[in-house]
Amino acid sequence: MTIPTAAHAPFGECHAHFAMDGVNYAQGMARHKDGPSEAHIRACFEAYRKCDIAFVRDGGDKYGVSARAKRIAPEYGIDYRTPLFAIHREGVYGGIVGRGFATMDEYATLVEEACAAGADFIKIMTTGIMDFNEYGRIMYGSGLPAEEVREMVHIAHACGRAVMAHTNGARAIQVAAEAGVDSVEHGNYLDDAAIAALAEHGTCLVPTMAVAHNLRRSGLYNEASIERICTMEREGVHAAWEAGVTIACGSDAGAVRVPHGQGTLDEYACLVEAIGSKDAAGEALARGQDYIERTFMPW
Repeated sequence: MTIPTAAHAPFGECHAHFAMDGVNYAQGMARHKDGPSEAHIRACFEAYRKCDIAFVRDGGDKYGVSARAKRIAPEYGIDYRTPLFAIHREGVYGGIVGRGFATMDEYATLVEEACAAGADFIKIMTTGIMDFNEYGRIMYGSGLPAEEVREMVHIAHACGRAVMAHTNGARAIQVAAEAGVDSVEHGNYLDDAAIAALAEHGTCLVPTMAVAHNLRRSGLYNEASIERICTMEREGVHAAWEAGVTIACGSDAGAVRVPHGQGTLDEYACLVEAIGSKDAAGEALARGQDYIERTFMPW
């Protein structure tokens, strides 16, 4: 395939957050507290259109921003998919992007509400996030029990929706893949068992490498830890690619230092570096893009 110039993205953005602005999370989200900012949403679409990005899969939010974006997207000729909001167990990371549940009955109700409101798929949070200051540490929850993740996936699939899973940590990634999630987002700290589970179950990996890469030399976090994280991500993605894991290009656009539009270009560059060549990355990411587009819509 032909690799575009630096001004254009060869693939869609498979993990974005329109509610966020790529600069400051708290200030960015504050603009939506009294209702989604249409000006911000339109600026996001303009950024993608300038990069010739015609497909965006959002990760949801708690203020209805992605729901509004879904209605506006056709004006920009962009195929925009969203879970509307992510679903997390109360007390575990996820409140910044969605709604919490205490029982599986409550979880099932949230799934039903999302589907009724037009969600294209379901997003679940099975772990917390990386600590950029301490290599190897996952904050705010290291992983839900395997049986709970399986039931969450079963309920979503029974409603005709694919499952996008925010998951970090080798064991949690293995659990998510074995539970049948359709994509693992972030997927940091892969090991051989986690990679084997992703490959065996056909689970797509969306590694969002641009986040750590763009935090390098920012002064925001411990630089030695950030460098180790970047190395870990490159090595993990390369090993996953060698094992035949489906990989898609998603930058976590909207996260700090990952602007909409440009973030996708940054992620693509990271993936090319991790995989090792433009040709190999092009083939791998084309398969990933096709998988995401075919899978993450109502069944």
